[in-house]
Amino acid sequence: MLCKRESFFFALKIVLQCISESLRPVHARDDFVDHAVGPGQLHLLFPEQIHKWDLKPQTRAYQVMMSKHFFDTIANSLRFSLVLYQNHPVIELDKETFKKILNEFELIKAELSRTDMIWEILKSRINLIALLTSREAEKVFDNNGFYSSKPVLLKYLSLINVHYAEEKLVTFYAEKLNISANYLNILCKKHFKVAATALIHERLILEIKRMLHSSAMPIKEIAFELGFYDVAYFSKFFKSHMKMTPSAFRKQS
Repeated sequence: MLCKRESFFFALKIVLQCISESLRPVHARDDFVDHAVGPGQLHLLFPEQIHKWDLKPQTRAYQVMMSKHFFDTIANSLRFSLVLYQNHPVIELDKETFKKILNEFELIKAELSRTDMIWEILKSRINLIALLTSREAEKVFDNNGFYSSKPVLLKYLSLINVHYAEEKLVTFYAEKLNISANYLNILCKKHFKVAATALIHERLILEIKRMLHSSAMPIKEIAFELGFYDVAYFSKFFKSHMKMTPSAFRKQS
């Protein structure tokens, strides 16, 4: 662990062995999306995401947690926008890469146990894990080729991640991208199968669910924090996407 648990900013978990003896699948949940857990996977955990693990005693895994300061020193080795990793938090590793990354985890564990531990060695090993991860992640991110052929879409996702609370109109993002709102909408419908506005709404809904689930903040304050100045409209917006009110969702979660 490269930080205190309460100051965790980013974590990598590699699954070595996973055996389910029942019909109920072993899974992890990130931001209310279930992911089947299996051997040879690398899971990327971000602090603002809601995580829940449902694992069997036979499951074996290594996890390294790091502070924001430490993460900032190795972030460039991931090579891609964090938005992509947040959208694809589980990377399936091929056998060769799995062995290489597993070896680095074991060497990190050994280094952490030493009384003469050297931080630069840890940093070098995690940099290598990040580089190997990014090489495998590239196959996932660019399965359809549109991230490389249409980098404007990646930029759009990154801008949404920064401005979703205060900017909810497609025109704002289109201006930032130096394209028309109509063309941005065409690109989103072609490659994401949804309108450009839907991606903004999707990010807003995700943040609302996070705040309802993980904080005791009154619903009125959550609405205000996310740029909704009419609580009735905020509740209507949430219900139109989730088929329940914010208060009902909070009770359920």
